Amino acid sequence: MSTEDRPPAPRSLAEALRARGDAALGALLRSRPDLITPVPTDLTQLATRAGTRASVVRALERLDRFALQTAEALAVAADPATYGELLGLMAGDDADPAVVAALPHAVGLLREQALVWGDDDRLRLVRTARELLAPSPQHPSPTGLGPTVQEATAGMSPGRIQEIVTAAGLASTHDSVSAVTALAGLFTDRARMTALLAGAPADSLDVLERLVWGPPYGQVTHDPAPRLRWLLDRGLLLPTAPGTVVLPREVALHLRRGLAHRTPEPVPPVVEAAAVHRPQVVDSAAAGQAYTALATVEELLKDWDEGGPAVLRAGGLSVRDLKRTAVALDVPEPAAAFWVELAYAAGLIASDGEADERYAATPAYDEWLEQPPAERWSRLVTAWLAATRTAGLVGGRDAKDRTLSALGPGLDRSAAPEVRHRVLALLAGLPEGAAPAAGTVLARLRWERPLRGDRREDDLRGRLAEWALSEAELLGVTGRGALSAQGRALLGAPAAPAPGPEGEPSGPGDKLPVHHHHRPAPLAPLSPAEQAVASAAAARLLAPLLPEPLDHVLLQADLTAVAPGPLQRPLADMLGVLADVESKGGATVYRFTPGSVRRALDAGQAASDLHAFLAAHSRTPVPQPLAYLIDDVARRHGHLRVGAASAYVRCDDDAVLSEILADKRAAGLGLRRLAPTVLAAQADPAGLLEGLRAMGFAPAAESAEGDVLITRALAHRTPPRSAPEPVPDGPPVPDDTLLAAALRAIRAGDLASTTPRKPGTAPAGNGELPRTGAAETLATMQAAVLTGEALWIGYVNAEGAASQRVIAPVRVEGGFVTAYDHTADEVRTYPLHRITGVAELADDAG
Repeated sequence: MSTEDRPPAPRSLAEALRARGDAALGALLRSRPDLITPVPTDLTQLATRAGTRASVVRALERLDRFALQTAEALAVAADPATYGELLGLMAGDDADPAVVAALPHAVGLLREQALVWGDDDRLRLVRTARELLAPSPQHPSPTGLGPTVQEATAGMSPGRIQEIVTAAGLASTHDSVSAVTALAGLFTDRARMTALLAGAPADSLDVLERLVWGPPYGQVTHDPAPRLRWLLDRGLLLPTAPGTVVLPREVALHLRRGLAHRTPEPVPPVVEAAAVHRPQVVDSAAAGQAYTALATVEELLKDWDEGGPAVLRAGGLSVRDLKRTAVALDVPEPAAAFWVELAYAAGLIASDGEADERYAATPAYDEWLEQPPAERWSRLVTAWLAATRTAGLVGGRDAKDRTLSALGPGLDRSAAPEVRHRVLALLAGLPEGAAPAAGTVLARLRWERPLRGDRREDDLRGRLAEWALSEAELLGVTGRGALSAQGRALLGAPAAPAPGPEGEPSGPGDKLPVHHHHRPAPLAPLSPAEQAVASAAAARLLAPLLPEPLDHVLLQADLTAVAPGPLQRPLADMLGVLADVESKGGATVYRFTPGSVRRALDAGQAASDLHAFLAAHSRTPVPQPLAYLIDDVARRHGHLRVGAASAYVRCDDDAVLSEILADKRAAGLGLRRLAPTVLAAQADPAGLLEGLRAMGFAPAAESAEGDVLITRALAHRTPPRSAPEPVPDGPPVPDDTLLAAALRAIRAGDLASTTPRKPGTAPAGNGELPRTGAAETLATMQAAVLTGEALWIGYVNAEGAASQRVIAPVRVEGGFVTAYDHTADEVRTYPLHRITGVAELADDAG
């Protein structure tokens, strides 16, 4: 393209945006959705919003390390800078080929994000970004560079500047400006600077070596040592404040051989595989852990079936209740916090909202229990992927030094879903069955989002990534550290790359690097509809790997029963009442005790029911000791009756009551005989029941009518509750419909604000609405109907929002104008009283 054919260079960011097509403008709005919240009226307003501090900070936070290094280099370059100057700062005198290859993509990304604008011969960093990234004494640049010679000498006396110029071997000048220019020219001339430094004392060069990579500031006394005096006399160090000197930027760049950064990082760190397993082993291990996850959540909710722990006044679980839950689940406290938060995120538990507020299962839990196991797992992992509540923070401290509790406030971290998804996406990029080295995953994430990872929050993204890896293993998304087939489907990921010759299955001790010299396209987070499809696909892959529930147990002579696998729900529920769980694992061992048998009898079962149940579900004959135990407990069960007096005990056998009265252990119950078969007690019925059971008796509670009470409590449920909503990380990414509407509105507003008007017909500039009287507005409209000309109007809608439009009037009648609206690309009707004014367009208006 010739110089004459080339479009004029943009003079502002707004002009640069105006030159973009809809696809490029849409890419900007997708990557920076805060720019259309709300939709700007035109491209000038869009450019202004793109330059605000909050929006620029958010955009910088989302840059990868090399793109950020490129922006930092532009911040210390001339404004504007050429692409060649930028390349010199990034690649140095040696022109690092990796940097040369990666720089066009980085510059393109900065342009797409509207952080850089202008052609390659006039690259400009957005002013706010330059202010944030340029070096200053208060905010040192990540490059380690200091101020330029011109900036450092701004307050220096002209005489001192001339002394420095002379000592540096330059001719004196008539003014300070030309002297500073000459000194900067010397420092940027490689040959002359090399000659100047060749005559420097060795200890003076040592001083420069200590300052060259930053920080560039140093301390000096009022009488500097000779090695410092030599540098100060020649301007290689310049004073910035009493007792402080700085290494000028031009000198540092010469010593660095032109590099703005000590270590440019154009290529992302490689995610290495610590071990590679057979895919079948990974999927089986993940499926086993998925089954354990389901069992753990069921056990948690069963433990809270009659009402869980109390809600703290500030919200959440107390430390004591979390410890008790961890003991009940037989897991460490951090794992217990994770399972509690997962059930909460999936909408399975919530606060019951009563006066004595407690946590309990929701009605959704009962629906969840009825689903097939794979679908129940799918619901848990889908909730985990999207949840912003972060269980790993439990036990830490908030900004006010208050302890963060499980289910309490302050656990939301909006970056958590993105980090989880990105960690799993990195695993999906490895060959099938490859488990990554955790350190390389963290290094990759820090490269992709360096600003957030390097802040004072103790590398929150790194901790989120570590928690994501461990939680994915707990849930069965990964197995032995590698992404499972169902985990891959959960992301909507394509098939895994095949392992190379070095990727053969190995033991866990082998560390196998899996190199990706190209940068694979990252997996984008799925929309809710896409995630539902992916979750269903993951459930289908998992279903065949889960064990089939069994309808039998193996009864043993030592009063135990062995369940060799998962049990069908009715069998598991009944066995959980009749026996106590002694050990878990691949096979669950239940133990029958007098207390557990009495629990079944209290729940309304008869001895004959228990015998029939065991005979129907045991693959081995019912052992005689177990049959005797059931009969013995049943025979004694209900022989004593406890009711409310405060409480009383009655028994047809007065000898039994006499035995109780004679027992020293009954002293605390406050018993006295009212009749040969009745004892009264000062204790309440529940305390009396426990006391008599502790003495070895088997009493039963009775109602006021004298009937035996069935003590099986109804499951406590909360009112219907919805799962907690994730806290978004900024405005949501616009969908295609919203994006198209926003682009149309911005283009329309920009057309109205930039269309040329005839001189003298409207206020000039600043996008002001035209102002004309009612008579003039009507006459201009009527004339435009006859001539077919387009007009520029100001319009205020019913909500009071003002806008500018370009219309071609078709008809004016009844106080309305019907016109083709160029800005909306449709025919519309406007009330004349809402039109603030009208202006004719210039004859050459496009």
